[in-house]
Amino acid sequence: MSEKQNTRHAILETAARLFFTKGYHATGLSQIIKESNCPKGSLYYYFPNGKEELALECINCTKELVIEKWRKKFSEYEEPSEAVQAFVLDMAEDAEKFDYEGYMPFSFWMAVETSSISEKLRAAGQDVFAAWQSLISKRLVEFGMDESRAVEVGVVTVSLLEGALILTLTNRDKQPLLTAAKCIPYIINKCPSL
Repeated sequence: MSEKQNTRHAILETAARLFFTKGYHATGLSQIIKESNCPKGSLYYYFPNGKEELALECINCTKELVIEKWRKKFSEYEEPSEAVQAFVLDMAEDAEKFDYEGYMPFSFWMAVETSSISEKLRAAGQDVFAAWQSLISKRLVEFGMDESRAVEVGVVTVSLLEGALILTLTNRDKQPLLTAAKCIPYIINKCPSL
């Protein structure tokens, strides 16, 4: 990786960590510059529109990172419910490994905080959740589920995971994610269509 790529990456990595652990409002550009050990000019070179542009890039990078994790699980398991369970169990292990701080870089908290301050950030958050739901739904359709039911299951699955994630972070205990993982087969295989 070139020095320029390293600088951009360091800025993004630092900003993502701060946005997703401290919050968008509590994170200043000077703090990002200081903690990334990058010159002030570099931040404005790569992100000339400032904090909002930087947050958008962090959200989009996170979306792609998590989509790749979903794809990996769906390629490792033929049965969709097993893949989703494995994804959730990995989240639980990561939560514990990272002491319940900054292990899941985008969630309900970032979406809620930024939705009220910027239409661009709100739309980016909406796109994150829609992309994850769509990926789950698509896999369920490939496995033979009716498309309208697959869409419902995708929404419920992401909602369950976000709720379990909030409880896990609040309680500093992976049990809510482990409990959510147990419910996945019911949601995917037995939950009636609405």
